Amino acid sequence: MEDKKLFRVIITAIVVKDGKYLLLQRAGWEKRWPLRWTMPGGKISSEDYSGRPKDAGDWWYNVLESALRREVREESGVEIKNIRYVTSLADAPKDNYPTIVISCLADWAKGKVKFDHSMVDYKWADLKEAKKLDLIEGIYEELLMAEYARKGGKIGEWKPPKIKSRKK
Repeated sequence: MEDKKLFRVIITAIVVKDGKYLLLQRAGWEKRWPLRWTMPGGKISSEDYSGRPKDAGDWWYNVLESALRREVREESGVEIKNIRYVTSLADAPKDNYPTIVISCLADWAKGKVKFDHSMVDYKWADLKEAKKLDLIEGIYEELLMAEYARKGGKIGEWKPPKIKSRKK
């Protein structure tokens, strides 16, 4: 029987402020996607909840939201609010653990962008500006989904958006 690996769970934020999205450029030394543009986010760990009191019986609530706020604050220096689900995706590299990514839309709450050591630049970009950046594959499509949701569209299972996608 094949050895099944547990997933790492990553959560990312499509942060919007004044109709523009916060995009961060990864450092050149990063193993995956060096110098590519992305959105803030990162791994969820038990440290995101285990140090606080349980909310009900044996359970902690708002673990994803807490982890997302921490990751956005660490990577970009900004605070977020109004977090909502956009989509999820997974990978299964042969030489590493599989990853599930949960992508959320969040409104900027406060703070100036001060990125950490893993990032080298940032931009607040609308869709037209984002299209010109060297984004990690799938990021632009997630921005399209977020834009659709912001304009009143229903968030549901991923389908290619009816908004024009970019062509490389």
